[in-house]
Amino acid sequence: MRIVSLLPAATDIVAELGLSTQLVGRTHECDWPPGEVASVPVVTGADLDQDRLTSREISDAVGGSAHSGSSLYTLDTEALSALSPEVVLTQDLCDVCAVSYERVGRAVRLLNSGTRVLSLEPRTLDDVLDCLVTVGTLLGVRDRAQQRRAGLSDRLDRVRASVAGRTRPRVVAIEWLDPLWPAGHWVPEQVTAAGGEPLLAAPGEHTKPMTWEAVRSARPDVVLVLPCGFPPDRTVRERELLTSLPGWQDLPAVRSERVWVLDGPSYFNRPGPRVVRGAEVLAHVLHGARAGEPVTPAEARRL
Repeated sequence: MRIVSLLPAATDIVAELGLSTQLVGRTHECDWPPGEVASVPVVTGADLDQDRLTSREISDAVGGSAHSGSSLYTLDTEALSALSPEVVLTQDLCDVCAVSYERVGRAVRLLNSGTRVLSLEPRTLDDVLDCLVTVGTLLGVRDRAQQRRAGLSDRLDRVRASVAGRTRPRVVAIEWLDPLWPAGHWVPEQVTAAGGEPLLAAPGEHTKPMTWEAVRSARPDVVLVLPCGFPPDRTVRERELLTSLPGWQDLPAVRSERVWVLDGPSYFNRPGPRVVRGAEVLAHVLHGARAGEPVTPAEARRL
């Protein structure tokens, strides 16, 4: 089957299902597993040079919102047509995180070839795992997908067991630095599974910007910094957006040196199978517990 993925998380799912060889097109941000997708043709680009813009400039450019407004992605419709996909995987959850669903729909209608479009819109951890089965069913590997889902669910259970009975620290997870934005959707559940008490966002919530005063008033024991689309090095470069805020040094998390920079794109921002690894990383961050492979500095470092 000829598959085009217009969503990095969908590419992760295809790889998890062992179908990377059937990918004929991907986005410019699909980067996992590197050895399997690097040679797959790219059919998207970016309107903005995010490496040269600050968080505020990026936010302003997409309409002042990290979850709505104009998409950062462009779609090469000619390249998509030339690939003759049978299945296109996309999403309609966030117009900034991928090519907009409306644009994909227009492009596929122009193909006039019976291409099937599957939109993935998970909001919770269960939704994320269910997407494996949804995609696997469409691609003809439902049994394999159910097995993969069960394996990921077992790993989450091991995370919960590794922190059972421990005191739960109060946790603020930050998904964007300027404006400040709490991480919602599945991230609060990742925090809970890893033995924390998530603050300022509820499971499944499509969040909005928050004030700095809301963070100060919450008095978190732990702050997780995992900006959407930013690798850890980029996050560290913009650390002063947080550390220069009034009262930063007075936060319990700062006083106890429990502010962590995490690999957001790999384990928290994308609704793919690696969110389970994100929960394993958090068990280490919140409790020093090991659930899965040892956590590396590339996955979590103190700010």
